[in-house]
Amino acid sequence: MRFRRFIGQAVPIVAAGMLLAAPALAQSTLRLVPQADLKNIDPIWTTAAITRNHGYMIYDVLFAPDSKFNYKPQMVDTYTVSPDGMKYTFTLRKGMTWHDGTPVTAKDAVQSIKRWAVKSGDGKVMMAHVGAFEAKDDLTFEMTLSKKFGLVIQTLGNPVLPGFIMREADAKTSPDEQVKEPIGSGPFLFSKEEWVPGNKVVYKKNPRYAARSEPSDGYSGAKLAKVDRVEWLYIPDTAIATQALLKGEVDAYEIPPIDLLPMLKRDSNITVKVLDNFGSIGHLRFNHLHPPFNDPRVRKAALLAIDQKAFLAAMIGNPEYERECFAVFVCGSPYETKAAAEPYMKPDYAKAKQLLAEAGYKGEPIVLMDPTDQQIIHHIAIVGAEALKKAGFNVDLQAMDWSTLTTRRTNRAAPGTGSQGWHIFPTWWTGIPMSSPVTNLPLAGDAGWFGWYTDPEVEKLRADFLAAPDQKAQLAVIEKLQARYYDQVPYLNTGQFLKPVAWRNNLVGVPAATELVLWNIEKK
Repeated sequence: MRFRRFIGQAVPIVAAGMLLAAPALAQSTLRLVPQADLKNIDPIWTTAAITRNHGYMIYDVLFAPDSKFNYKPQMVDTYTVSPDGMKYTFTLRKGMTWHDGTPVTAKDAVQSIKRWAVKSGDGKVMMAHVGAFEAKDDLTFEMTLSKKFGLVIQTLGNPVLPGFIMREADAKTSPDEQVKEPIGSGPFLFSKEEWVPGNKVVYKKNPRYAARSEPSDGYSGAKLAKVDRVEWLYIPDTAIATQALLKGEVDAYEIPPIDLLPMLKRDSNITVKVLDNFGSIGHLRFNHLHPPFNDPRVRKAALLAIDQKAFLAAMIGNPEYERECFAVFVCGSPYETKAAAEPYMKPDYAKAKQLLAEAGYKGEPIVLMDPTDQQIIHHIAIVGAEALKKAGFNVDLQAMDWSTLTTRRTNRAAPGTGSQGWHIFPTWWTGIPMSSPVTNLPLAGDAGWFGWYTDPEVEKLRADFLAAPDQKAQLAVIEKLQARYYDQVPYLNTGQFLKPVAWRNNLVGVPAATELVLWNIEKK
C-alpha cells in the first residue's frame, strides 16, 4: 500500500482569557493560532519552524518551488548558466525595496546567501563548490563554481530552510548572533511595537511590496498581502484554540490537535487539510560534545530503547496520520531503504543495559529538555524519558517552553548542577529536507547543527553521493550512509507523521504550499 506523504516542524500553547477579551476586528484582519510562540526573530540563527514562518511573512527569497516542486525565480528576474555549468549569473528584479524604502541590491543577496549557507546543510555543500561569489553591479551577481554542482537553483530555493534575503548590513551579522532589526522586502511588515512574546505577533500589509506578475503557485509567483493585518495569537490550551476556531474568533489553526480533528471536520464552516503529504519525522537529538553521548555505544543504547509505536501513539494517536519508519532518508522517498535497520526495529532493553555497562555509564543524570507548550514534541520528551529509564538511564526531565528550548540548545556548556547545558532535546523535522543526504542537516558530520555531531566518514559519503552518476549509484551510497547512521547514531527517529491544518471557509485562496503561508489569502 502506498504511503500517503506528509508537513513541517514544532507545535503551540498560551493564556486562557486572552482570546475572549480581544476586541472585534475588521474583515481585513486574519487571525491565526500559530504552531508556537515567537520569541526568536532571525530565521537564519535558528531552524525553529515558527521563526521560519515569521521569515516567510517579512522576507523574500531568490528562488522558490511551485506546487509541483519546479523551482522558479522569485526575487531574481533572469539568470543564465554558462555552457560548462560552472558560472551562474543572476539579475534581480527592478523596483524591489526594503521595508525602510531603500532599494534591494545584489550585495544584499550575496551577503545574505553567504550568511545563510553557514547554517544550511545544502547551502554549506553548495558553497564548498563555489570559487567566487560577488556582486557585479546594483542588480547583478555571479557565482563561479570551482567544481561541478548541479543543484544550485534547488539549493537557493530550499523552502524548508529558506535562504531569506536581508539587507547587506544585517546579513553581515554573525550567523551565531541574531539580527536585531527584522526589516525585509516581503509582503508583510513586522509590527515590532505590537509584539508581545507569549501572546501576540502582528504583521501589516507592506504597501511597497513589488510582487511578481505570475499567479501564486506553491511558494512561487505573486505573494500578495490581501488582508491589511495578520495577528498570530498564541493559545497554549489546544481545547480553547479549537473552540476559538469553531466560534470564528480565529480564522485558522496551524497545527490543530489530532484528537480534536473529528470535531473540526463535522463543522461545515471549517476545512481540515494536509498540505504536506510528505510528512514529518519525530526526533531526539544528542549533545555529542559531552559524556555520555560522546560515546556511540551510549547513543546506540538509547536507540535500542525506542519503540516507534509507543511514540506515535502519544504524538499522534491516529493511524491515518502516522507510520513507523526506520529509513534514515524518509519512508516514501526515492531513498527509502531497510539497510542495517532490522536490529533496531524493536526495543531491546537488555542489550541497551549491556552497552551502557560496557561504556562505563554509572547513572549520571541525563538532562532531557521538555517543551511543555508543544503537544507533539512534549509527548516525544515524555515517552523518551520513560524509554530511556527502561534502558538504564537516569533521566532528569526539565520542563520549559519551546522558545526557551530553542535558545538553550545553542549552549555548548557541559551539563551539570547550575549549568544551562543539556544532553538531549526533542523536536521534529519535515520529511523534505530529511529525505536527501544534501539537506539532512542533523546527519551532516560537520558539527553544523545543535548537538555538534562530527563524522568525516559521513562527509566522504555525502561527497560520493553528489558524484554518483545515476540513481543506482546513489542508492548504493544511501545504503552505506544508513549503515553509518545505525553504527554511529547521531540522533533518534520516533516515527513519521502527517499534520493537518484547519481554517474557516471564509478564507479563500490558501496557497498549495507545504506549509500554511499567508500571502494571497482573502478573508470573505
